Amino acid sequence: MLVGAHESIAGGVANAVERQLENGGNCGQIFTHSPQVWQDPSIDEADAEAFRDRSQTHDIGPWVIHSSYLVNLCTPKDDLRAKSIDSMQQEIDAAAQLSIPYVNVHLGAHTGAGEQQGLDNAVSALDELTIPDSVTVLLESDAGSGTKLGDKFDHLSYVLEESTHELEVCLDTAHLFAAGYDLSTPAAVHATMTEFDTTVGVDKLACIHLNDSKHACGTNKDEHAHIGKGKIGESGMEAFINHPAVDPVPLVLETPNENNRGFEWNINRVRDLADNPA
Repeated sequence: MLVGAHESIAGGVANAVERQLENGGNCGQIFTHSPQVWQDPSIDEADAEAFRDRSQTHDIGPWVIHSSYLVNLCTPKDDLRAKSIDSMQQEIDAAAQLSIPYVNVHLGAHTGAGEQQGLDNAVSALDELTIPDSVTVLLESDAGSGTKLGDKFDHLSYVLEESTHELEVCLDTAHLFAAGYDLSTPAAVHATMTEFDTTVGVDKLACIHLNDSKHACGTNKDEHAHIGKGKIGESGMEAFINHPAVDPVPLVLETPNENNRGFEWNINRVRDLADNPA
């Protein structure tokens, strides 16, 4: 199975591969810079080559680049829109440089413009991007607080259908749960994934952020917990990991480092819960 973690690139992007190996993962995710600031990726070619070579040598992949938290594709503000488009283009170009197939992004918040206008803003912003054939932009499901969009499957479906690009989806289990999609029992997992397939299509599911939740279903609170130790719980996480639509999809952990548990513990936990972990 493909399971790994979001790794730091401190000291160079190639170091993310070594950290993934130390944690026992075989796929993963990175930020190309601090996600809390407007900053372009700065990856020299020697570091990029080392990342590509180490990933290939150790059969680590696919990797995902997570875009900056400041990106807001739904915004009605021209200056923020321009910055968001530029930031996304820089991430896409970095993905091409690193031979990373995916760039992950949240739709953002409409901040009073209204749901429909926000979704249309996201479509038009995405359509301004130049995306090479080697890279796919993934729309991540959101927890849905405030005016944020992407917490409903039909938001994702609308943007996928209206954009001129071939976009795909990253589902975050903690976000789904916070947004009101129950995953706490096998029956709930089946119902949620059936709704996703009907509304969006499991063929559009390219990546999963696998996280338990510290808060109850439908609270719109985004705080991740260790696998099986949160409100989704062991039964729900086990059912989700073993769902047929999930089986071929890379699982990327964004779980906390607390209570003497980190990525290695969570990766091992996922494999323990999987019916066919090899």
